[in-house]
Amino acid sequence: MSLPATELVRLLTVRGETLAVAESLTGGLVAAEITSVPGASKVFRGSVTAYATGLKHDLLGVDATLLEQRGAVDPQVAAQMAAGVREALGADWGIATTGVAGPDPQDGQPVGTVFVAADGPRGTVPGSAGGGKVEALRLNGDRTEIRMESVRSVLALLLRELAGQQTGNERAQDTERNGGF
Repeated sequence: MSLPATELVRLLTVRGETLAVAESLTGGLVAAEITSVPGASKVFRGSVTAYATGLKHDLLGVDATLLEQRGAVDPQVAAQMAAGVREALGADWGIATTGVAGPDPQDGQPVGTVFVAADGPRGTVPGSAGGGKVEALRLNGDRTEIRMESVRSVLALLLRELAGQQTGNERAQDTERNGGF
């Protein structure tokens, strides 16, 4: 159980919002990290591990032409995975991971190429089209290190999105929790 996962569960609980996860290269590690937090059942709707490229289309609604033309390791694929799992599982927020953990390149992308995405309630993510945000990562390390950093990165992305939208009540709870007034 990590501090980012604990903080995500806490913030989502305070907000009364839910989360769904779509994973490829992380193979269920993001869902495992979130569900290791006591109380996660209040906010976690579920996850889809769409490791096979075809499942990204079949289960998450990722555009088949996009997958055919660009492969699964693509920022638009990550964005569509996050939006797709959010819709499929009826959650307020969806997050997704796709990329190349190695040992070999995939879809013309080198090992360490990762895209993480978050999709939230429409109109709440400043500067985004359709409520989503994608980050491109170039990670170093072995397969395990790339996968674990991908987990940390997608959780951090959602934490930043949630922190940027905190209401006065959530800020007050944060301040109280940290010894402030």
